Amino acid sequence: MENITNNNKLEKICILGLGYIGLPTAAMFATHGKTVYGVEINRNIVDVLQNGGIHIEEPGLQELVKDAIQSGKLIIGSDVKPADAFIIAVPTPFKHSEFGYTDGKKYKLADMDAVKTATEAIVPHLREGNLVVLESTSPPQTTINLITPILERSGLVAGKDFYVTYSPERVLPGQILKELVENARVIGGITPDSAEKGKELYSCFVKGKIITTNSTTAEMVKLMENTYRDVNIAIANEFSRFADIFGIDIFEAISIANLHPRVKILQPGIGVGGHCISVDPWFLVEKAPNTVELIYQARKTNDSQPQFIVEKIKKTLSGIKNPKIACLGVTYKPDVDDFRESPALEIINLLHQNNLEIKIFDPYIKRSLHKIGESLEENLEDALKDADLIVILVDHKIFRDINWEKITNKKCQLINDICKFIIPLKN
Repeated sequence: MENITNNNKLEKICILGLGYIGLPTAAMFATHGKTVYGVEINRNIVDVLQNGGIHIEEPGLQELVKDAIQSGKLIIGSDVKPADAFIIAVPTPFKHSEFGYTDGKKYKLADMDAVKTATEAIVPHLREGNLVVLESTSPPQTTINLITPILERSGLVAGKDFYVTYSPERVLPGQILKELVENARVIGGITPDSAEKGKELYSCFVKGKIITTNSTTAEMVKLMENTYRDVNIAIANEFSRFADIFGIDIFEAISIANLHPRVKILQPGIGVGGHCISVDPWFLVEKAPNTVELIYQARKTNDSQPQFIVEKIKKTLSGIKNPKIACLGVTYKPDVDDFRESPALEIINLLHQNNLEIKIFDPYIKRSLHKIGESLEENLEDALKDADLIVILVDHKIFRDINWEKITNKKCQLINDICKFIIPLKN
């Protein structure tokens, strides 16, 4: 295929989706001299950003976005604009009401509707020499089998008239701005020239190593990273269940086992949440359900961990009439406001289903912003009032800094996750 002759300088960038990745990426490009059109279909988010606020918690992001907007380099709106490069950074959750079935296996399916809609919105504005980047985590071959055919409805030929790449985010909430710059970046092109064009774009702010490859390899790299972590968490959770049966202190056992120079067992927990680790392995299962047996079983283990925790809570409450439970923490990880696929939220929902009376507190979640509504208290004191049991589900710093022995009494027990799983306080 001939090289694209248009020497596009990539000065104007249109980013579709201003969530946990799209907004930091837009601000980063804008503060490095690019003109960025930030596109978001959620009108409430657009209003917040245009009025000088941000809708997500991330250290340093408020200031970066403010500087980018005030400089005139970041322009927020709801409509796609003509640009030199288009970046798709929309959510790719799994479907909650539709599943796949293969040889008795039930598995979750990727919901690619937002990616399709965003790609279709680019088509009327696509011009020769443009670069289109998919950042959204996606099943293998999404770039070549979904994105590229839609873009070619423009009448242009991908790889000949315009560039197409896949470049996944690989950052940790709470450290996004630092890791966007410092982490290694993988750029997968549908052609080598596309990969090089993607490298040119991100090199304006990325200081980490930029690796070029093909788009399907790049897609798999992102899924492998998170699946590797999911499988390792699953074995820790299964160890904890075994230890529970035989009365073993799982944390003591893990600490001893980890003295071996080639062993590094993770700490068990309440499950796996967030948009990446709890979702991405299903994209591999969907593509080859009979090949990824270990991945499938790990997902089942981690998805069922909240139910195991609830059974532990019920056992602890045995004999208490009409018990009241204080659940502390809703988000999927400490010190962020992100509750996507949160196992803490799943535990809360299961407790509701068991008709248990609960009060909830999370310093990062406001009642007006979450469906758990009236059970969510505005302050810690109200959540703890008259509680028979305190369940710490998320290791927020505010909870780590509390001396629980002074707060709890003979009536109240403490079940403490704090990265130490579930431990009743002995009175």
